[in-house]
Amino acid sequence: MAKTITPFLMFEGAAEEAMTFYVSLFDGSHIDSILRYRAGESGPEGSIKIASFTLCGRPFYCSDSPIEHGFTFTPSMSLFIELDDESDLDHAFAQLAADGKELMPLNNYGFSKKFGWVNDRFGVSWQLNLPN
Repeated sequence: MAKTITPFLMFEGAAEEAMTFYVSLFDGSHIDSILRYRAGESGPEGSIKIASFTLCGRPFYCSDSPIEHGFTFTPSMSLFIELDDESDLDHAFAQLAADGKELMPLNNYGFSKKFGWVNDRFGVSWQLNLPN
């Protein structure tokens, strides 16, 4: 029987930058642990073998893949964040959209006061919501 389920984000060399960026955006967020590749291991020395971090009180894992692959993140799997302050939502959306791609600009789409969907510069997809 499974004990937990935790999102795992795999990067190709940007895990630490992404993780540090994400924890800077949301209250209740912090880096918990980092295990780095050492000399002679399968990944570049100093890159992230595995790290754990917390976003808005939820645990995540990330790593830098030592293997090149023909895939990346897709919007069909996204991180859905509900914020209770419009200025926090606007700030987070602007930061995530910088050098990324807006999929749905911030707007009232009828199902919430304000909603936006963005792929950040690392390719991770985020839905940000200000509920009614």
